[in-house]
Amino acid sequence: MSSGTNFASSVSATHVSATAVATIAWLSASDTPIVVPVYQRQYRWDIGGCEQLLSDVRAVADAPDGQTHFIGSILSTASAEDSDAHLVLIDGQQRITTLMLLVAALHHTLREDDPALATELERVLVRTNDPARTKLRPHRAWADVFESVVLDRRAPGDETRESRFDDNYAFFRSQIRPAEAAHIWRGLERLEHVAITLGPDANAQQTFESLNSTGEPLRDHELIHNYVLMGLSHSEQIEIEDEYWVPIEQNTGEQIGDFWRHYLVMLTGREVTVVGERGVYDTFRTEFPRLDLATLRQRAAQWRSHSEIYRTLLDPSRATEDAVGRQLGYLNTFGRGMYPLTMRLVREHRDAALSTPELIDALEKLQSLLLRRTVVGVSTDRLVARLCRAAAISRDALVRAIARITPSDERTRVGLKYSPLPHAPYVLARLAGDVDAATFDVEHIVPMAPSDEWSPDGVRRWSELSEDEQNSFRALAPTLGNLTLLEQTLFDRAFDASFAQKKAVYRSSDIELTQTLADLDGWSTAAITARTQHLSTLFLSVWKRPAVVSIDDDNLTPILDAIARRGWPRGWQREFDYVEFRGEHWEVPDIRYLFNRIFHRLWADSRQSVIDFSARRGGPVYPATAWNGHWDELGDGQYLYMGWDSKYMLTAVQGVLDEAGWASEVFVKYSYIGNAMK
Repeated sequence: MSSGTNFASSVSATHVSATAVATIAWLSASDTPIVVPVYQRQYRWDIGGCEQLLSDVRAVADAPDGQTHFIGSILSTASAEDSDAHLVLIDGQQRITTLMLLVAALHHTLREDDPALATELERVLVRTNDPARTKLRPHRAWADVFESVVLDRRAPGDETRESRFDDNYAFFRSQIRPAEAAHIWRGLERLEHVAITLGPDANAQQTFESLNSTGEPLRDHELIHNYVLMGLSHSEQIEIEDEYWVPIEQNTGEQIGDFWRHYLVMLTGREVTVVGERGVYDTFRTEFPRLDLATLRQRAAQWRSHSEIYRTLLDPSRATEDAVGRQLGYLNTFGRGMYPLTMRLVREHRDAALSTPELIDALEKLQSLLLRRTVVGVSTDRLVARLCRAAAISRDALVRAIARITPSDERTRVGLKYSPLPHAPYVLARLAGDVDAATFDVEHIVPMAPSDEWSPDGVRRWSELSEDEQNSFRALAPTLGNLTLLEQTLFDRAFDASFAQKKAVYRSSDIELTQTLADLDGWSTAAITARTQHLSTLFLSVWKRPAVVSIDDDNLTPILDAIARRGWPRGWQREFDYVEFRGEHWEVPDIRYLFNRIFHRLWADSRQSVIDFSARRGGPVYPATAWNGHWDELGDGQYLYMGWDSKYMLTAVQGVLDEAGWASEVFVKYSYIGNAMK
């Protein structure tokens, strides 16, 4: 927030003038239409953006007198057509359009109860010289839809119409109660922007590009930093910066952005969107609303403590116990995807809630999960949030959650037999007795590309083998049975040597699994298969699967981890193959169908959870069809609004199932097209 006046300042150049203005006063002051030019993109704000705008309006309404909220700059120029005077909106149509929808929802909510305020709102929305037209004139392709929403004059048949204007208006309408109308209006009147007006000779495109394409946009962690410090006094900012933020930066370094994302996944038990959106920052704001100084100090101390743990995850040599550091190093073989859960486990260990053996056991189970899934070719993405949720319940719940998604011994054996061995240095080093993989190289007993002179038995040369034999060797060359470790001092001696020559090198190794190769007369595909069987048994004893459940999860996605999407291309068939609902198998094609079915089912079986969720969320269940749109009757005078966009519907499904305590028992199986669009 910032302080200011209605028309605070003005700076002019030859062709450009910039004036700080109160946004609502700016919209109300003139009857000149504001026109969105035809080259502008379509209106794209979704309900998440509307939710943030309404939150900002409420926050500034609560602020002391003199406080305002800055919404950015609005770029416009006067039209060159004398016969049709209007203002061309070059940049800012998304914000202005959304504000108009919010004002329209407010107007329609209170027009019967507060005519005086309704008149004020009409000045923002419509032209006094033409009350049948809105002040904002969107692109002509969707102007009629916009005006039908803002002026509340939708025609019969429009109830099932799908547009962002309808979605966002419905969201605002659902959230505003008549009793808070004056409060919302107070917040709207405190919005400010910089009105940039171009003269007739100014280059509009160049100005637009300068506003939108120059400079480096703030990253999530920079937005978090600004958000945390904004509103504090100078001395308070210095305290928080020096005592908390600087240590966090020092602990996380270039990975500070990943730290905040992983921390929020750990905290919320939900995936946090990164690509294309400010998901980390938006999640942070949701979890940490404006804090008083005492609470901020407490929270910041927790952030700093977790950043210290994160530093240890990045550099396991900093662990205070060698055994723990070794396990953290092993886990880093698979990347940082499990950091949210690992942070939680290490924190519990530091807090003495988890013993060292229990921590090591949990880290071993995570390695087994990741390695087995990689061996059988199943994705390891989007697993950690569900495991964080389970860990928040109990250690037993975590073990069960890991077991459900860890491939069975049978599937793993098949993968080891026919698939290239993933993370070979790590696997072979652990099979060899947890030796230091850095001092060894991975040796392919039959080379990946044998020379014509290479021999498997000292009798036949590679060039003399049949094509089928050669192809069999090539297929098995990267698998477990054909791999071993060799000391770096011995590796060059074995490289591309025939098997008979390699035997002497293998006998010189200190690795028992390598030494035993010297006892074989020759090397064949049968020998590779036999060694694979032996090492697979050892593999399954090192990377165990928790003996809790007897089924794999068929790559099901828990409902809380289902992916929000904005829409689908033409021609898509179905989003889901099916849904598992508390042991029932549902044929459910898409989120709209699931949204309707879930609310109807919970209305019958867990009605209070629907009532409580909807009261807190402000929908999607209402006692009347309060505005035009697509409604479905639940019963007992309660109605489900069906006009939401897909992201809102998914969020509502997740939220109401969580409210009912059933979320952990609902899974979706994405269809082929659903997986492609995730």
